[in-house]
Amino acid sequence: MASFSLAKSILPLLVLLTLVNFSIGARPRKLDLWIPGPNDYPDDSYLFKYHNGEVLNGNIPISIIWYGYFDWPKRSIILDFLYSLTPNPSESNPCIAQWLSTIDQLYLSKVSNQQTQFTTVNQTDNWYGLGKSLNMSQIEQLTSSAGTQKGGITLIFTSEDVSVEGFCMNHCAFHGSDQGSGTTFIWVGNSISQCPGQCAWPFYQPLYGPQTPPLLPPNGDVGVDAMVINLASMIAGVVTNPFGNGFYQGNQETPLEACTACPGVYGPGAFSGYPGHLLTDGTTGVNYNANGPNGRKYLLPALYDPTMATCSTLN
Repeated sequence: MASFSLAKSILPLLVLLTLVNFSIGARPRKLDLWIPGPNDYPDDSYLFKYHNGEVLNGNIPISIIWYGYFDWPKRSIILDFLYSLTPNPSESNPCIAQWLSTIDQLYLSKVSNQQTQFTTVNQTDNWYGLGKSLNMSQIEQLTSSAGTQKGGITLIFTSEDVSVEGFCMNHCAFHGSDQGSGTTFIWVGNSISQCPGQCAWPFYQPLYGPQTPPLLPPNGDVGVDAMVINLASMIAGVVTNPFGNGFYQGNQETPLEACTACPGVYGPGAFSGYPGHLLTDGTTGVNYNANGPNGRKYLLPALYDPTMATCSTLN
């Protein structure tokens, strides 16, 4: 893993959403964010630290809801990422399981000695049952219908023709929880036809900021490869801060979490508009930082290292 600090000149932006009985952390649509160091605040109330709440680790059951139309090529990109969270000797480093192991090392091992692993327990197709424009209460409704086990996560994926309240304007993905039932959820939308310039960078020309050339998506699908980035960011957030009182920086209403503290950072040397030094596939020319199954490649977000006050990357 490589580590480095970002310059303080990058401007901060984070959007936090709150629902009744739900604590939600959102992946911001803006790409640049100042990463405060340990000496940037007058006291430790705003440092990235553990707030003595619950985390998710051990065996975490996952329920998946495919909302809208997802053909098999799109599903397989996401499912292969999820399956690769479990170590596989056939996958060479850097790999997805190594990224998850880093979350254990930096965060979860401070609370428990259980190794984190995910088990997919069910998948459900919902063919626009609530229409093509969803509000927050409908996301809650979908979550409740999944029958998620305590300590588990419901993953809600919406297709490119489905709009979700706040999508593109405020966030690209979010996670939330119901502390009463001990369940959590993650929503991720396909932005390709709505706002790729906000939510699909670095695979699409950014709407704002430096206009650097976009990267080739490692699996050939701009919208879904970007969904994987947003999904990974939310997985890191939900396991380390599931109920709003785990690991985060800042105040509880507007926290920075394990990945959202390092937005736009994927490799060493990242700066505004530049994702960092990445690996390049010699055959296809795509850039990536994690190997997956069956020759797949992925781009995963950096993880904030609270001890070193740096962004830690896979390569």
